[in-house]
Amino acid sequence: MTQRLPFSCDYLQGCHPAILQKLSETNLEACDGYGSDPYTLKARELILKACQLENGEVFLLSGGTQANLIVISAALQRYQAVISADTGHINCHEGGSIEAGGHKILALPHDHGKIRGDDLEKYMANFTADANNEHMAQPAMVYISQPTEYGTLYSAEELKKLHQICRKYGLLLYCDGARLAYGLAAKDNDVTLPLLAEFCDIFYIGGTKCGALLGEAVVFSRKGLISHFFTTTKQMGGILAKGKLLGIQFATLFEDDLYLKVGQSAINYADQIRTFLKDNGYQLFFDTPTNQIFIIISDEKLKKLGEKVSYSYWEKYDDQHTVIRLATSWATNAQQVEELLKVLKEI
Repeated sequence: MTQRLPFSCDYLQGCHPAILQKLSETNLEACDGYGSDPYTLKARELILKACQLENGEVFLLSGGTQANLIVISAALQRYQAVISADTGHINCHEGGSIEAGGHKILALPHDHGKIRGDDLEKYMANFTADANNEHMAQPAMVYISQPTEYGTLYSAEELKKLHQICRKYGLLLYCDGARLAYGLAAKDNDVTLPLLAEFCDIFYIGGTKCGALLGEAVVFSRKGLISHFFTTTKQMGGILAKGKLLGIQFATLFEDDLYLKVGQSAINYADQIRTFLKDNGYQLFFDTPTNQIFIIISDEKLKKLGEKVSYSYWEKYDDQHTVIRLATSWATNAQQVEELLKVLKEI
């Protein structure tokens, strides 16, 4: 069976060679468990330094859905809710995990995947003015992602505005950074790790989609923000007993700024693909600056494409066209891109 070209998502391959080498070198080294090993301690130190956080905390969790579920469950009281764009990952693609954890998601309209500050302000002003709001789930957190599900980015100014609104209404601002490496590498990006740490109460640095075998690094902008977070994480199955496996990966990603570099080739290849599409009569659903590419393609062409290329279905555009997503990753190579462009030209 001929393997299709891997462009459906950015977590199809294993891990960055530097991580694989370090895992191999330390394979038989015995370490204390649950994140008390020297590699995890080093990873935390390097991440806090990269974020310019003197009083922050870092927890290494097993995956993105676990991170979102555990952070939101631990941060909110039973009567509280989280605000998300209606396209947010927690609202669409996490199997109802937040609701299963007992918390309502309050969905706002999206602007290419982003929550507009004005929409958040209006929602909170109306909620506060409602004399019956004690009968409602109480908004206590705003969930965003960087990049968004649509591959778009919040600017520093947009993030600052959300931060100010959250402070005004006493909301926590939480950022899902599953694809953060690709956002940091994007040409027009002006949001850095220190800026995320300044404007977000909590965010996570994605590993699974950004060069690691698995794992995410949850960052708290200040210590003690959520009491007994480790215990909650243990209770909800997000901690690895062999914690060194996460520590080694994130220590490697944050040595010599590898995390800031690992997404660059993915952006370069995505830009190459976008340019080809524009020059060869393909219609983009909308333009994006990161590693996710959204195309409006005829169903006839899509059938031919699917024989040779793996892609992600996004939505129906009309009765004869479909929106699909192609995604590059840290592991995408020039030959794969060349073969993809050949297929796109021939169908």
